Amino acid sequence: METSENQIELTSTITCPECGHVQTETMPTNACQWFYDCKGCGAVLKPKKGDCCVYCSYGTVPCPPIQQGGACCG
Repeated sequence: METSENQIELTSTITCPECGHVQTETMPTNACQWFYDCKGCGAVLKPKKGDCCVYCSYGTVPCPPIQQGGACCG
């Protein structure tokens, strides 16, 4: 099943595993985000082992390449 561009969700809500701060962010469509600075406590989040980016690890929505059924650019 192919997903068209207009069905890709571009926002994801990241929850910091350190302090629990929740922040909704717009995901890049042309790059992976391997680091994320928590707006609550300043912790630098990195993807969990096996995940391609911080959105796949801590977000409510996986990154656009994964949503399209592909691999992340990692």
